[in-house]
This record gives sequence, C-alpha cells and structure tokens, in this order.
Amino acid sequence: MATLWGGLPPLGSLLNAAKNFEDVRCKCICPPYKENSVRIYNKNISQKECDCLHVVEPMSVQGPDVEAYCLLCECKYEERSSVTIKVTIIISLSILGLLLLYMVYLTLVEPILKRRLFGHSQLIQNDDDIGDHHRANVLSKVEYDQQRWKLQVQEHRKSVFDRHVVLS
Repeated sequence: MATLWGGLPPLGSLLNAAKNFEDVRCKCICPPYKENSVRIYNKNISQKECDCLHVVEPMSVQGPDVEAYCLLCECKYEERSSVTIKVTIIISLSILGLLLLYMVYLTLVEPILKRRLFGHSQLIQNDDDIGDHHRANVLSKVEYDQQRWKLQVQEHRKSVFDRHVVLS
C-alpha cells in the first residue's frame, strides 16, 4: 500500500504526518499604544494560557504599562484540522483526475472505437449530414433574428423622427 490511486500517499501516512503541523495557536492582536504600532503575535500554546501575558513576547512596553497594554490586546484561540484539509484536497484532486481521464477518453479513445465499430466512411457521411442540417438551422435562426432587429429599428426611427416620441 505504497500509494493510493497512482501517486497519492495512503491515508495512514497523512494521519501520521498531521502530527508534524501545528493545528492550534493563540493569536493576539495588539493595537497601537504610545509609540508602538499595531502588532500581531502568534504562539502555539494551550487554550488555558491564551492571554497577552503568555503570548506577547517580547513585551513591547515595560513596567506598569504592561497591564494596560495587555487589556487592549485581543487574544483568540484558533484550532484547525490539517487531516480534514488534506483529505478534502485528495478527494478534490481525485475527482479532477477522473474528469481529466474521462475527457481524454472522450476526445481520443471514443472516436477510434467508433471508427473500428462502424467503419470510417459511414462515420464521415453521418457527420456531414448532421453538420449540414445543423448549419442550415442556425443560419435560419440568425436570419430571423436579423430581420426582427431591422423591423424594431425601423419602428424606433418612426417613433423618434415622425412622432417625436423617445423611448416608446
């Protein structure tokens, strides 16, 4: 079980590899304070320790200003599942790969099989018949739309120039 679906790693190795990534963090956003600008601090710690005193290092203010600075900071504990993200990506790529293989089949393999089964000359003759009928149908629709548009333009000209009515 070295690979799954020709090139994708097996699901078991993904679960073991997930331990290498940090899926939890505490993010503190501290607004400007005195001469300090806005700063964002990230640290991988437990949810209990997710506060300014544990995350903001190095502390940009000293002494009695530390408590006032920490009250302004907004700290949030964030958690994600990298395993779920990886499985979703693998499924999406698998579906995309299957669609790509189906497209290759439709464009390359199916015409070859049709020629072998029905004969080359019969296939060409049928394609020409269908193509001529389709072209005639499309041309008649275009001509009809063109004539209708010309009539609308003529009516609009009459209403503007003869009757002096705009936006009839």
